[in-house]
Amino acid sequence: MSVSGVRLLRAGDVREIAGRLGVRPAKRLGQNFVVEQGTVRRIAALAAPRPGDVILEVGPGLGSLTLALLEATAALDAASAGRAGGDNGTATRLVAVEIDPVLAAELPRTIADRAPACAGRVDVVAADALTVGGAGTREPSGAAGERGAVVELPWEPTVLAANLPYNVAVPVVLHLLAAAPTLARGVVMVQAEVADRMCAEPGSRVYGAPSAKLAWFAAARPAGTVPRSVFWPVPNVDSKLVAVTRHRPPATAASREEVFAVVDAAFGQRRKTLRAALAGWAGSSAEAERLLRAVGVDPGARGEVLGIAEFARIAEVRARPEGTIL
Repeated sequence: MSVSGVRLLRAGDVREIAGRLGVRPAKRLGQNFVVEQGTVRRIAALAAPRPGDVILEVGPGLGSLTLALLEATAALDAASAGRAGGDNGTATRLVAVEIDPVLAAELPRTIADRAPACAGRVDVVAADALTVGGAGTREPSGAAGERGAVVELPWEPTVLAANLPYNVAVPVVLHLLAAAPTLARGVVMVQAEVADRMCAEPGSRVYGAPSAKLAWFAAARPAGTVPRSVFWPVPNVDSKLVAVTRHRPPATAASREEVFAVVDAAFGQRRKTLRAALAGWAGSSAEAERLLRAVGVDPGARGEVLGIAEFARIAEVRARPEGTIL
């Protein structure tokens, strides 16, 4: 047991809980459970919770990362309380969003057994992460719009920590950054190829729509690799960690939806020039060329050379009646 009083799960514990619940990891949900304590402690350290933070964990599964996050925050809160001479009201909280109802029901029991002192600071939300949002959020964003009404989180999250299913990793991150404006930073574990795309800069071979859209909300940087051997069952791909830090979006009169429409058009036909790729969006290739030249972008260039600020300028010039920007 750690000094925080939290007992992390070992490989045998993960398999025992899964067996008791009759859970067989579902490929369609991207369920690959982490069974190595060093990995979850590493993710918790990268999340770097601070006193008073609300950690949003997506896909807690059987609780491996959940317990590591509680271990880190328990030690942090104890140190903070000691400096303040007692409880100073800045205890961290954790909100865990789990789509599998069986796992969501079991997680509180695992926490009560292995981190009893922290149980009162954890809320488990049984929901699809693509439907959750902060207080006041009314509609899901982007691809989440087809999944129903927003499930309001019980606390406003400030930190994201997640082992994300590979097939929905980017949509989940983009949705959460849009739907929870208090979310300031975080670390996610995703498929290595997805991580490379998330962190790619303009001009990179793997730079694309996910890279540009994420750059609207945050700076993303590589935070390490994770071998497939730390998972059960073992996936057929390696994973990487990505750290994100929110920043202000580009200064523009265009809305996020308008900018993302340009991004989608530019990368919808990746090998085409911007003049051709944006023809449908602009109404014609001639109009696309006129708008591009108005903002100083070469119509013969391709979308992968533009940063999010340039996409915003293109969106803005079309949004203005005169087709010019200030």
